[in-house]
Amino acid sequence: MKIMAIAGRSGRVGVFVAVCATLCPLPSLAVDPADGSAVSLKMSGALEATRPAPVTAPPPASPAAMVASAALLSALPTNLRDYRIGPDDLIEIQVFGVEQLTRTVRVNSRGQVSLPLVGTLQFGGLTSNEAEAMLVRKLGESYLQDPQVSLFIKEYTSQRVTIEGAVNKPGVYPLRGPTTLLQSLAVAGGQANLSDMTEVMLFRADNSGKRAAITYDVDRIRAGELEDPAVVNDDLIVVKRSKARVIFKDSILRDLIDTVNPFR
Repeated sequence: MKIMAIAGRSGRVGVFVAVCATLCPLPSLAVDPADGSAVSLKMSGALEATRPAPVTAPPPASPAAMVASAALLSALPTNLRDYRIGPDDLIEIQVFGVEQLTRTVRVNSRGQVSLPLVGTLQFGGLTSNEAEAMLVRKLGESYLQDPQVSLFIKEYTSQRVTIEGAVNKPGVYPLRGPTTLLQSLAVAGGQANLSDMTEVMLFRADNSGKRAAITYDVDRIRAGELEDPAVVNDDLIVVKRSKARVIFKDSILRDLIDTVNPFR
């Protein structure tokens, strides 16, 4: 392996070689050619032995394994209709034919909302369908005949997703509505310098609490080759660090280049 340094007629080559020999002593040092216009630093076998082995990409998963993993993850709960309303969630209510009752309200810390005609209702702990049925029943008791009501949860502020690993801002983030994997990574500041976006892990717990995982190639998702998956409450997203980039960053060769590089 060679590191070349070009020098002019000023005789800086000798100083450059001396600095290299002092900062990084080499068992063998060959200088050529004789005219001094270039210097060739040849690493000895001892130093060559310390170089990290080349990193090879892991073999791609078999189609059968990928199908099995996708099937396992798709079987886990993802239906937002099963979500239970919690404090600070934002709810949109529409009553057909009655504009005065159409509004957007936020659930208070006790899980309650206040609405015209019906007063305070306890929505906390209910699904959107259950809350909608309660409102229909209350309005139909005394005020409207066969009311047509739709209830939509606009912000799921009591849902969370955890993002860690090689991102700029790892942490726990609220899900404020339907969110995809790319959107979650964007909220976390995007990929960091050493991230490997070809192996982003998504962990999700099933009804028994057991976590299953699947690996996504985010680069292919960005290119439109793969679908951008949805994330749900309590998902864990882990962005791995690229082994090749880490080894190069921490290697002796990188330290040597940073030390002797005259343009740094």
